[in-house]
Amino acid sequence: MTSLELAGHAARTRVDARPEAEPAADILPRHVAIIMDGNRRWARRHRVPEAEGHAAGVAAIRPVIERAAERGIEALSIYAFSRENWQRPSTEVETLFSLLEAAIRDETANLVEQGVRVRILGRLDELPGKTRDSIRQALSATDAGTRMTLNVAFNYSGRSEIVDAVRRAIADGVPAEQMTEQALADRLYSADLPDPDLLIRTGGEQRISNFLIWQTAYAELYFSDQLWPDFDAAALDAAVDEFCRRTRRFGR
Repeated sequence: MTSLELAGHAARTRVDARPEAEPAADILPRHVAIIMDGNRRWARRHRVPEAEGHAAGVAAIRPVIERAAERGIEALSIYAFSRENWQRPSTEVETLFSLLEAAIRDETANLVEQGVRVRILGRLDELPGKTRDSIRQALSATDAGTRMTLNVAFNYSGRSEIVDAVRRAIADGVPAEQMTEQALADRLYSADLPDPDLLIRTGGEQRISNFLIWQTAYAELYFSDQLWPDFDAAALDAAVDEFCRRTRRFGR
């Protein structure tokens, strides 16, 4: 079996497991954020080129989106490319951009059919023109979606987001004495969405890597040892069900 067939076989044989009794909607996370980590390690484990690991990671996104929408999650945020990722080899960066463009072309119609609205979190002005055009077409095509919002963090940095929010506040003429947490939150990339209730990181690492650092102040953290290409609908169910078993106190 070739490496590409291996990735396809893994995707086809994933089991979309559902709990026997799903939690009530009022205790489900409204917003789930995912740090998709482990593509390169997955490639090394399967002895295939890193590019195929990234391709397998892209293929893993669709079943997670579909399951999140099925479970009534309002917003799903995925960390696709950080501003720090520019430090990787240029060939890898080019591969990631190529995969993003292909995924947007291939998945837009499916997302429209599912009623999923796509948004990009990050500095689009720093991306190549071809990538920006693909993104804008997808944003326009899915704009009417109301079932779930999919935030794709691309060329994203949590610290840069806060800097950009401060710059917007200054540009809006907000005086220092009126600079409140709400004034800043209103100018974040995700200003019109609820903060993430659940932050998932795959790949066994236990850090948030500059992802939604303002918004996840009170998020429940869930770390999975599964590498991202192996994270499927059943794995998402396990994370959501763990969230539903926890008691959130918000400092109380």
